Amino acid sequence: MNRRSVPGLLASSLALGGCRGIQSSLDSHGPMAGGIESLTWFFIAVCTVVWLLTMAALGFAMLRRRRTDHADPLKERPRADRLATLAVSGLVALTAVILVVLTAATFLTGKSLAGMQGEGLVLRVTGQQWWWQVTYESDQPSRVLSVANEIHVPVGETVTLKLTSADVIHSFWVPSLAGKTDLIPRRTNIQSFVVDRPGTYRGQCAEFCGFQHAHMGLLVIAHPRAEFDAWYEAQLKPAERPSEASRQRGEQVFTSRACAMCHGIRGTSAAGRVAPDLTHVGSQQTIGAGTLPMSEDNLARWIADPHHFKPGVNMPKTDLSGEDIGAVAAYLAGLK
Repeated sequence: MNRRSVPGLLASSLALGGCRGIQSSLDSHGPMAGGIESLTWFFIAVCTVVWLLTMAALGFAMLRRRRTDHADPLKERPRADRLATLAVSGLVALTAVILVVLTAATFLTGKSLAGMQGEGLVLRVTGQQWWWQVTYESDQPSRVLSVANEIHVPVGETVTLKLTSADVIHSFWVPSLAGKTDLIPRRTNIQSFVVDRPGTYRGQCAEFCGFQHAHMGLLVIAHPRAEFDAWYEAQLKPAERPSEASRQRGEQVFTSRACAMCHGIRGTSAAGRVAPDLTHVGSQQTIGAGTLPMSEDNLARWIADPHHFKPGVNMPKTDLSGEDIGAVAAYLAGLK
C-alpha cells in the first residue's frame, strides 16, 4: 500500500468509529441480520461440540496407546477391530448428518430472509470507485433524491435496495442489518432490511474493488418516521444562498471552476453528475466515503489534495489558491 494512504486509512477508522454498535454480524439490529446471527451462533455451537468431542477422542486414544505400548502390534484383536470399525463408521455417518443439518439450516435461513423482502422505501444504490451513489426513487420526479455515502431510513419499515455498479464488482454489507449482496455492472440485485431501532450503523464494500477498497465506507442512519420525513423534506430543498461574504466567494469559485463540471448543487449553476451531489454535504458525517470526519478544516484539506488521503481517487488535485480553498470549504460546510 502506498504510505500516503495510511493517514487516510486511520482517519477512516476514526470517522466511522463513533457509530452506534459495532460492525459485526453478531450485533444485529433487524430481523434480516437477526436470522444470520442465529445461524452463525448455531454453526458455532455445533462446531464447538464437534471440536470438544474430537479433542476428547484424541486424548482417549493417546492414553490408551500408552497403556498398550508393550503389546504385540501384529497380534490380531477381532473384537477391538470390530469396535473400531463400528466407531469409525458411526462417526462418518454422524459427520454426514451434521453436514446435512448445517446445509438445511442455511437453506431455511436463506428462504426465511427471502420471504422478508418487500417494497417499502425503495432506493437505488450504485457502487462507484470508491463511493456509494444513493437515489431515493419516487413516482414524482420532483421528489427523487440523490445523496452519497449515507443512507437515511425510517425505523421499523422495510427498505429495499436495488444494487448495481458503474464500474467493477462491489459488495454492499452493513453487518448489523443484513448480509452481503454483490453489485455487478449491468445487473440489478435486490436486498431488503428492516432496522428495529434508531441509530447509525456502519457498512462497507466487502468485495475488493481496487486500490481504495478499504476507503469505501458508508453509514445507514435510522430515524423514527417523523424525523425521517423531516430529513427527506429538508434534503429535497435546494441549497440555501450564503449570506456571509466568505461563503459567497466560495460559491462563486465553486460554480465558476471545474468543481461544477463534476459535482451538482441544486439551486446553483453547478450541475455535474459524475461525482457526489453536494447540495447538503455539510450535514453529512464524513468526507470521501468515510475517509475523513466532516469539518470545514477537513473539507479544505480534501479539496487541496484528495490524493494525500485517498490515492487514486478520481477527484484531481486542485490548482486553487489557499484563500479560494478556504472559501469553498466554508461554503460547502454550510450546506446543511
